[in-house]
Amino acid sequence: MDKLKYQIVLDNRELKPPKRNEAKEKLRTILISGFLSILLILTIIFTMPLTILTWSGLFVYSSIVSLVIFLFILLFRYFGILFMAYFYNTKYTVQTKPGYYPFVSIIVPVYNEGKILKNSIDSLLNLDYPNYEIIIVNDGSTDNTAEIGESLVGYHKGRTSMVKISLINKPNGGKAKALNAGIQYSEAQFVLCMDGDSQLTPDTLKAAMRHFVDPSVGAVAGNVKVQNRKKIITDLQALEYLEGLNLARSAQGFLQMVNIIPGPIGVFRKTTLRDAGFYSSDTYAEDADITLKILAKGWKIIYEPNAIAYTEAPATIHQLLKQRYRWTRGILQAIRKHKRYLINPTLNFGNSFIMWSMFYEALIWPAMNIFVNLYFIIVALLYGIHITLFLWWVGIAVLDLMSAVYCVAAEREEFRLVPYAIIYRIFFILLIDVTKAMATIEEFIGFRMTWGKLERIGNADMLATQGLKAFK
Repeated sequence: MDKLKYQIVLDNRELKPPKRNEAKEKLRTILISGFLSILLILTIIFTMPLTILTWSGLFVYSSIVSLVIFLFILLFRYFGILFMAYFYNTKYTVQTKPGYYPFVSIIVPVYNEGKILKNSIDSLLNLDYPNYEIIIVNDGSTDNTAEIGESLVGYHKGRTSMVKISLINKPNGGKAKALNAGIQYSEAQFVLCMDGDSQLTPDTLKAAMRHFVDPSVGAVAGNVKVQNRKKIITDLQALEYLEGLNLARSAQGFLQMVNIIPGPIGVFRKTTLRDAGFYSSDTYAEDADITLKILAKGWKIIYEPNAIAYTEAPATIHQLLKQRYRWTRGILQAIRKHKRYLINPTLNFGNSFIMWSMFYEALIWPAMNIFVNLYFIIVALLYGIHITLFLWWVGIAVLDLMSAVYCVAAEREEFRLVPYAIIYRIFFILLIDVTKAMATIEEFIGFRMTWGKLERIGNADMLATQGLKAFK
């Protein structure tokens, strides 16, 4: 009886589908489509005599329709990013994670960073973390970087413990090879990779490391902020980092698929880097390349808003455009390198989604923004729709103001950055998009380019110190 109790009888009879009257279905389709076709023809016949077709009318009405469509795309993009960023920040605020304090190696690749190396190392010695070391990798510098690095070698008193500082001197080979040298020299299971000019806030390492309690997390992307402010060009970049970069990373953090781990601050599980094949020097955006390789291997990448790195931004238009030119070509090179995920989403859907978003932001959006602005300006001048164009720009400015207020409030930043949103979209972003378009054309043509080096001012303006108070 007990055996019979657990026996299951399978009924393998197949249910027959209901019979279909295909002739009746075809007749119904013909009648409906025929009625709609007659209705459309009658509409054309009766409205045609009332229609006055002119080139000016065509341009005006098509321009108004284009304005509405472009604004809709802009709204969809903005509010999609804003909502995901809001959900992530809300989850981040209420979610608690246990502290995690494994040994960490901080890799500092430097090339001619003599002016700012000491300040960067001082910020690292002030980290509120009990168990880490600092490895300086001098990538064949020609200034006094090697001498300053040698003077820092040894054990130094940190905020909570003694910190060992090591120096690796190697021939110049680029940032990727310098990072790989430091990673392979390190015996830690976790590494923090940064730029030589970055200055980290005390809670950076503690905030980032707690995410690695989850064994599926392979890397944590940090929050990059501009240090050298008080100039229009650098203040605009400070707003751009908040609104254009960190807001997008918050939205990507909601999906646990950050598309670029920023060079100034990224924390990695060494197993993840080994799995991804370490950094590569065959693109000008090694941070984008390593991120795509990590995502392709199935690792999660988290965004940590309290892992803050202050960096020195370009202080002139020429330096800014050189930097964005290199960024764009590097991202396009990374996309081309991993194009199989762009073409075939079945390989890794998450990676394909990230690739398409990068492709859109790097290639499609700048071209569309430039074309739309030029087209609308020409039509406004020729056909007198100045008011419509003005109202459209006002709407975009209001949208950017809303976004700026949210970003400044969420990160407890300087409120004085908000008014810059008025010129941010109309002038600054358009200038950057033109540079992106030129970089895209030259990348596809195959023009040679050099890495380029941002001239450091060595400004010890301690905006970082102000930032520390805000994030405690």
